[in-house]
Amino acid sequence: MAPSLPDMNTIRERLLAGDRAALARAITLAESRRADHRAAVRDLIDAVLPETGKAIRVGITGVPGVGKSTTIDTLGSQLTKAGHKVAVLAVDPSSTRTGGSILGDKTRMAQLAQDRNAFIRPSPSSGTLGGVAAKTRETMLLCEAAGFDVILVETVGVGQSETAVADLTDFFLVLMLPGAGDELQGIKKGILELADMIAVNKADDGDGEKRARAAASDYRAALHILTPASATWSPPVVTISGLHGKGLDDLWSKIEDHRRKLTATGEIDERRRKQDVRWMWALVHERLHQKLTGSAEVRKATTEAEKSVASGEHSPAAGAQAISELIGL
Repeated sequence: MAPSLPDMNTIRERLLAGDRAALARAITLAESRRADHRAAVRDLIDAVLPETGKAIRVGITGVPGVGKSTTIDTLGSQLTKAGHKVAVLAVDPSSTRTGGSILGDKTRMAQLAQDRNAFIRPSPSSGTLGGVAAKTRETMLLCEAAGFDVILVETVGVGQSETAVADLTDFFLVLMLPGAGDELQGIKKGILELADMIAVNKADDGDGEKRARAAASDYRAALHILTPASATWSPPVVTISGLHGKGLDDLWSKIEDHRRKLTATGEIDERRRKQDVRWMWALVHERLHQKLTGSAEVRKATTEAEKSVASGEHSPAAGAQAISELIGL
């Protein structure tokens, strides 16, 4: 027998009171595949929606090894010491073969993991493009309802379209490694166009700092040939050391400056309204997928269609048509 649905009124009251256990429980329900859990969470989010939207939402990406988790650990600790409540939504890559993920972010954020003013939630990306977990949006709103005023979304950063994280956040931070001369050859123009700031990490003392400054100069030159997404904001390039905390105060002050300027022009509100519309369509696509996979009859027909296409009996278009007709598309 499936476990019963918890008392959602109690979870809502405890969530709004900042109870971390209630927050974790609500996120678990949001990530559940059970239809009753999903429906309950939709009602919960509608109920707490007036208490959301006040946090600074920052997406952080970069190639593996750039130091995302270390930088977030140090930056988040500085922010909690300054009086902020920080939620880190760390998305781990999922295996395309097994669907599993490592979920080791808490071990890489030793300071924040022990901080009562921080909350770390690792989630598998489950194949979602952009390295963003399917329920990251819901998780973000639940964290805001629980009183967290800074939301840091750490993405996989393994080469998928990073548009997804830009559709979640107010500020898109791209971490880079020193050695820009080589890296610029392979970097996607789209990421630079989305970036609200580039931070060259590992600007440690000595040679590391020199190489980071040289890389920052190259990135500034690259940004000059692109048209900024906002007339209000020109993306800066900074050097930091996430390991030693160097440059993080300046980095955060620029994020706050971006927030002030784009709030004054109404661009933050406009961006969030557009994000909500895209979120709506993402949920529509999710429901279509649920309809496709939720019926035993449809799953059987899908398996048969796959076999017929794999054997060459039918074309992919014919297989797709057969499945679409079965679900009324």
